[in-house]
Amino acid sequence: MKIGKRKAVKRLRQEGWRVRFCCECGGRLERLFVAAEGKERLVCADCGRITYLDPKVSAGTVPVIGGRVLLARRAIEPGRGLWVFPGGYMERGETVPQAAERETLEEVGLKVRATRPLGVYSYPDSSVVVIVYHCDVVGGEPVAGSETLEVRLFGRDEIPWDRLAFPSTRDALRDLLARWDDGK
Repeated sequence: MKIGKRKAVKRLRQEGWRVRFCCECGGRLERLFVAAEGKERLVCADCGRITYLDPKVSAGTVPVIGGRVLLARRAIEPGRGLWVFPGGYMERGETVPQAAERETLEEVGLKVRATRPLGVYSYPDSSVVVIVYHCDVVGGEPVAGSETLEVRLFGRDEIPWDRLAFPSTRDALRDLLARWDDGK
């Protein structure tokens, strides 16, 4: 019952039920059907402004050192204690590759250059779009940052598939390994 309640609350938050006031005028938001868009939206009862609940963008890299993939074990929720590639939310004023490079430095101590996209991952039950890059390691040493319990290099047969934090982690690693098999 507790897990079901958590999922229900998460779903309501994703659908915007916690957003109650207009960012333009401070008026109360109501869920109304907007005929021009063919769906319900949050509409300000005072000024009529529609509040769109856009997804967040997360950017990351999958560093490869000596033929092994570097993963970080998370020190924070969600997914505390589980493995991920370094990444996190974009900040205003930076590009997606810059966000991926910054997050990699913050989480695992590596200075990298994002080279080309590995993949873009989104899921119907998540409000996050994850963009993952191949990267070149240009400096630093693998070290756990403040949001990381530990960092470790994994050979392709050592990846802890049953201890990965997110579907995007699993999918990006599968894409990376598939490209290795194809020689790309």
